[in-house]
Amino acid sequence: MKQIFGLLLILSLFSCDDTNDNNPFLPNFPVNFTINLNLAEGINLINDGNQDVFLDQGIRGIVVKRFSATNFVAFDLACPHLELQNCSTMTVEGFLMICTCDDERFQILDGASISGNVNVTARNYSAILNGNLLRISN
Repeated sequence: MKQIFGLLLILSLFSCDDTNDNNPFLPNFPVNFTINLNLAEGINLINDGNQDVFLDQGIRGIVVKRFSATNFVAFDLACPHLELQNCSTMTVEGFLMICTCDDERFQILDGASISGNVNVTARNYSAILNGNLLRISN
């Protein structure tokens, strides 16, 4: 039994995401914050389909979207295909993140470019719900 537990522990360590997603434009920036869905900070995330933007987190802010009671996604609002500059912060419209520099659009579902002309996705963060606490991290 101990051998199986040890093997599972080793496998889980190797399967963890690296904070470096090999994006040449975005710096690696530590993200680790918790949203309490029972407090005012999480009020916009208590219903399916709702989203909220946390501007004081990540590189250029983070959008968090709730798809269901247990399915959340979180993406950085830094345009993933451009070096950081004044206009490289995405805005959010429904299920799209739009780069203000060039109007490139990315899906909130998976961070992929709508046009297919961009070979990097929006930077995704882990969004794990534990009770009423939603932890966003990389």
